[in-house]
Amino acid sequence: MTVKAPYGSWPSPITPGTLTSRTVRLSQVRVDGADTYWVEQRASQAGRQVLLRRDGAGQVGEVLPLTPSDELVDTRTRVHEYGGRAYAVDSGIIVTSHAGDSRLYRYDVAHRMRGLVPLTVFGDVRHGDLEIDTARGFVYAVREDHRGPGEPVSSLVAIPLDGSAARDDDAVVTIASGTDFVSSPTLSPDGEHLAWITWDHPAMPWTSTRLHVADLSREGVLGEQVVVAGGEGVSVAEPRWTEECELVHVSNESGFWNLYRTEGFPRRGTNREGWTSRLRTRPLHPKQATFSTPAWNLGPHSYDVLDGEHLIASWAADAVWHLGTVRLANGELEEWPTAWQPIGNVASSSTGRVVMLAGSEVCLPAIVEVQDGQVEVLRGSGEFHPEHTGVSFPEPMEWPTSDGHKAYGFFYPPASCTHEGPEGELPPLVVNVHGGPTANARPGYDLVIQYWTSRGFAVLDVNYRGSTGYGSDYRRALDGRWGVVDADDCADGARHLISLGLVDPARVAIRGSSAGGLTVLSALARTDLFSAATSRYGVTDLALLARTTHKFESRYVQTLVGAQDLDDPVLAERSPINHVDQIHAPLLLLQGSEDPIVPQQQATAMLEALRAKGLPVAIEVFHGEGHGFRLAANIRRAMEAELSFYCQVWGITPADEDLTPVTVENLHP
Repeated sequence: MTVKAPYGSWPSPITPGTLTSRTVRLSQVRVDGADTYWVEQRASQAGRQVLLRRDGAGQVGEVLPLTPSDELVDTRTRVHEYGGRAYAVDSGIIVTSHAGDSRLYRYDVAHRMRGLVPLTVFGDVRHGDLEIDTARGFVYAVREDHRGPGEPVSSLVAIPLDGSAARDDDAVVTIASGTDFVSSPTLSPDGEHLAWITWDHPAMPWTSTRLHVADLSREGVLGEQVVVAGGEGVSVAEPRWTEECELVHVSNESGFWNLYRTEGFPRRGTNREGWTSRLRTRPLHPKQATFSTPAWNLGPHSYDVLDGEHLIASWAADAVWHLGTVRLANGELEEWPTAWQPIGNVASSSTGRVVMLAGSEVCLPAIVEVQDGQVEVLRGSGEFHPEHTGVSFPEPMEWPTSDGHKAYGFFYPPASCTHEGPEGELPPLVVNVHGGPTANARPGYDLVIQYWTSRGFAVLDVNYRGSTGYGSDYRRALDGRWGVVDADDCADGARHLISLGLVDPARVAIRGSSAGGLTVLSALARTDLFSAATSRYGVTDLALLARTTHKFESRYVQTLVGAQDLDDPVLAERSPINHVDQIHAPLLLLQGSEDPIVPQQQATAMLEALRAKGLPVAIEVFHGEGHGFRLAANIRRAMEAELSFYCQVWGITPADEDLTPVTVENLHP
């Protein structure tokens, strides 16, 4: 029998500690024969990213030994600051980037006593998006060289696997250069061709890219080459070779990221003259669905080659992800119905094993293997059992926007096995804003969302205009209007729930991180709907961001707000720091002291402005943290502070007896 108690005051087994001590973050799933590899980010180890392997016998363990300097390997790269594909594996040969010194290392699983072999020099040079070429003795990599003045230089390089470049950087061979960015080196199965992607400012990898293919000599030098796809306004992603040496890629030429196939590449021993003119590219399965994700991180892997006739692919329709096969001959798509959604890499081995990072409505994210319609969990992300807490299931929502369009999201009502709200009371609402802003909210079991719903809060996870998963037009709808339509879509979503009688109109909060923080602050300035807000390392000054942010997105701000240059007054006009007089809701600021993307001064400037106005405001600065919190204690404290903040603002007595309150200035003048 359930107990009636005010919404927001319910006891919950999902504590701030649950998010760190009992869970890890999984990513970068790859397969190598019978072995499965992945990276675990462990908040309990100061956010270290650990490379693990599950062998064919089912044994799981950390695979890499200590570095020559006796450091634990942190499998992470800072290319583009956001990193991504930080290791590669081929036939038991592993090449990894170690965040501790930014060097690449080689490791041979079959010869463990050799230990880690350094491949690159010390210095401010970063590598990622690795592709191993054992026949030539190279690993191809995206190099980001920070040693010179101005912006770091990006290039595609070939690094000897014998370790000679660890002593002499001149041993590194530059394969492709001259563009602002490069990614996705991909070697054909016969070793005859290399594919890669480039783009230039002001484009982002999801707006305009080019897919290149070139002959590759036995010495690793490019020969004849051609741009296969892409160009102005067309995003090409995830090049991957089939067993027959045909090139598959994803392109949004149709308005959705769909799969394409390019045929006609000469095989070894055949006539190569004029091969670039004989290539033919066709769509594999035209569909109003997206078969990839925006490449904020290196190495997205949304599909793979299953066998000589099929791809194994994941795709999203209205932000809900699916898994299935695509026949190479005619593009026929067959969905594999499971209770799991792909939420990360999908990988297949030469033996037809299908492994993916997946989530469901009742389970924490896990690495699963799918075979004959059955799902086997190879590695879960935690020991928490949701069924003992009560699960809030996502309800797809769409609502009219104030300017006559539509926005989307997922609504999570309060849920508990032990408690329910009193008759006549409506729950408080927390509107969650994803970052990016080019990203999306996906339905599924998310501990952060369930942290709120299990206490009696409702959550609206918003896919405002600009989100991916709904086609290119929906994503482009944010261009020139960042801080306007995204903020309005969030407010309109909350109003929609209020009109349905699902939430308390007097208790509506909005929270977001990074770009989502800008949406939060913009929403506070544009409407009085919200009575509380949390900005986690959120952007407050767009002009400052445009001038100080890193190379990867240094021109993106201008595109999003429609600025002609860094002196365009629209940057100041859209900056929340310049609209403090329009903000009336209590605000919590959570910020890392070493954030290279949104410096601490942006948060402290907002604090001082709100303090001077006499508004309720609180701040927690986490020393040593960057853009996002990695240390377990800081992750716990951030969630604890946010719960305390809402409870103080709304007069809720929390059930968490050991909750350390955050100090809210000017709350009760």
